[in-house]
Amino acid sequence: MRIRATVAAVSGALALSALAVPAAQADGHVSLASLAPTVSKITPFTGSTPADEREGDTQITGVTVNAGKDIVVGTTQKKTFTISVTATDPSGIADGYAILWHGADMDHVDGAITPDAETGTCTATSATAGTCKVTVVADPNENIYANILAGTWKVWAGAQGNDGDYVITEAYKTARVQRASTLTVNAAPEPVKKGKTVTVTGKLARANWDDLKYHGYTGQSVQLQFRKKNSDTYTTLKTVKTDSTGNLKTTTTATVDGYFRYSFAGTSTTPAVKAAGDYVDVQ
Repeated sequence: MRIRATVAAVSGALALSALAVPAAQADGHVSLASLAPTVSKITPFTGSTPADEREGDTQITGVTVNAGKDIVVGTTQKKTFTISVTATDPSGIADGYAILWHGADMDHVDGAITPDAETGTCTATSATAGTCKVTVVADPNENIYANILAGTWKVWAGAQGNDGDYVITEAYKTARVQRASTLTVNAAPEPVKKGKTVTVTGKLARANWDDLKYHGYTGQSVQLQFRKKNSDTYTTLKTVKTDSTGNLKTTTTATVDGYFRYSFAGTSTTPAVKAAGDYVDVQ
């Protein structure tokens, strides 16, 4: 049975920072991981959660997810990436931590991508600032369990100073998790006489996280492009829409030797993709 990655309660409630004073470690510091949601094999949690929390003068100045790129997940391979938390505190930065969560709000969370480590790996950039990184894994066999998770996720972020001060923000920014896409093209006949018709077929498909297969992406606008044999530049000939199974088919007139391809601009849930050019010899 596939794991439905959901956010469960910390200390009996889904409380990112629901505590009077967090439990301190031997050195007097609080583990940010202990304040973050945990992943559980339960149905989506609904309940009451408090707002962001701050203790002292620690500040988060920036968060970067997957080097600023969208997180693209297919049907089999895990996607490992980092989240960096940059913060300042007069005493210096001891820890930074982050997770991704999906849902309408923190009272209705249906997915989470969390680090395995209990602390971030931190590098001081000055006496008062530092950047901490955590490694997380998006897994189509575990925490990316259904198509409803495609699109915008929120970033829970926390940072802690060397003096024990800390700040927690439950939705510091957003990141996109997308269903991997594929695109094919075939131009025929090959070769073809100049002035005759070339039929260009193809298919646009994307990962389906419900059944871990690729299915056609229907009703999408895709550009048919062409570049001459000795050129590096593609030009758009026309726009074609995928049919009910993601297939593409159109015709054009053969003029010179060159390459045909389809190009898809992408959507919020599916990344852009270009087919490799298919060469046609015009005689």
